[in-house]
Amino acid sequence: MKRLSIILALMLFTGVIFAQDHAGKTLPEVTVKTITGESFNTADIDNDGKPIIISFWALWCHPCIKELTTIADVYDEWQEETGVKLYAISIDDARSTAKVGPLVNGKAWDYEVLLDPNGDFKRAMNVNMIPHTFVLDGNKNIVWQHTSFAEGAELDLIEIIEKVANGEDISGH
Repeated sequence: MKRLSIILALMLFTGVIFAQDHAGKTLPEVTVKTITGESFNTADIDNDGKPIIISFWALWCHPCIKELTTIADVYDEWQEETGVKLYAISIDDARSTAKVGPLVNGKAWDYEVLLDPNGDFKRAMNVNMIPHTFVLDGNKNIVWQHTSFAEGAELDLIEIIEKVANGEDISGH
């Protein structure tokens, strides 16, 4: 148990350190798919000047599904408070993308869900481990990111979103 605690602490610490890596960078332009199979250019990810969350996940990733389900429980409140919009990017391959829609509908996730079956967007964003969550400011600049998920991490995420929505500095996070 002690070893597990140490490993979890190291993962969280790594996520916090890693959170600063992409700060100030913008989104790459990559073509992905919508759940209905239409092409979507990631340059079109937008939220009318309000914060954006981009979360990379997969069907086989239990922490990813836990994170997105946890956020779903408070997402309406977050949108009311900050206007934030979440894009959930599935990195499942072409063989399993047909299962993404039923899972999303079954969980009642009210997110924009995009499919990246070839991993082009994932590679362009330098995502090596999921869940991997990015926060963008109103100008679509990446201002924060983290990997992994632990109970309560959504509280840190909303704190960051609130600061971004208010134009506050988040460099201390």
